[in-house]
Amino acid sequence: MTPAVAFENVTKRFPGASAPALDHVTLSIDPGELVCVLGTSGGGKTTLVKCINRLCEPDEGAVRVHGEDVRGADPVELRRRIGYVIQQSGLFPHMTVARNIACVPSILKWDRARIEERVDELLRLVHLEPDEFRDRYPAQLSGGQQQRVGLARGLAAKPDLMLLDEPFGAVDAITRKSLQDELLRIHAESGGTFIFVTHDVAEARRLATKVLVMDGGRVQQYGSPDELREHPATPFVAELFGEDA
Repeated sequence: MTPAVAFENVTKRFPGASAPALDHVTLSIDPGELVCVLGTSGGGKTTLVKCINRLCEPDEGAVRVHGEDVRGADPVELRRRIGYVIQQSGLFPHMTVARNIACVPSILKWDRARIEERVDELLRLVHLEPDEFRDRYPAQLSGGQQQRVGLARGLAAKPDLMLLDEPFGAVDAITRKSLQDELLRIHAESGGTFIFVTHDVAEARRLATKVLVMDGGRVQQYGSPDELREHPATPFVAELFGEDA
């Protein structure tokens, strides 16, 4: 089976930093996984994800998406094929909800009827009634509603790979649980590969089919939540997944 994403000895250094952001990372992620990338701030989580869609370029090594070295892909075309959701939703404030969701399908020159059908389908998928929310602007939405629209926009062109960088970090606990439920349902229905960055061990335990623990730019362990809890590979993993974590 060709991995959905593979890192081959990837190193990334930022100017002036005392240590690499990514330090010889080698990793294979199978299609259909929901991988939570877990670790402390500065551990390399976001850099890892951004190397997949070429928002960061490695200094050494290769990143492959479905077997293709991303260095050989046009970065804009690559990003159109990969869903990307960030913490603050990243919605365009001057565009309606419908136009925000339609961005990539419009660029891909889908016909108008297909775009409108997809927008309404996605709004229903994230439990926002199309007639009520289609023509609103981001400023007219709550934080949780904005995140739902951001998730819908990431799914708009039916990507088989989704990158989510702490998308629920800025919402309250009740909204966060509801969004987690939506994400689990969408992942199960889509069959796609989701890579989800989080600081929250409980969130990782709840969502992940596999957890990737990063620290100091290195992979500490990659496996199921139960495997990491029962057989931690390093003291760092043991502390994260301890009984009182």
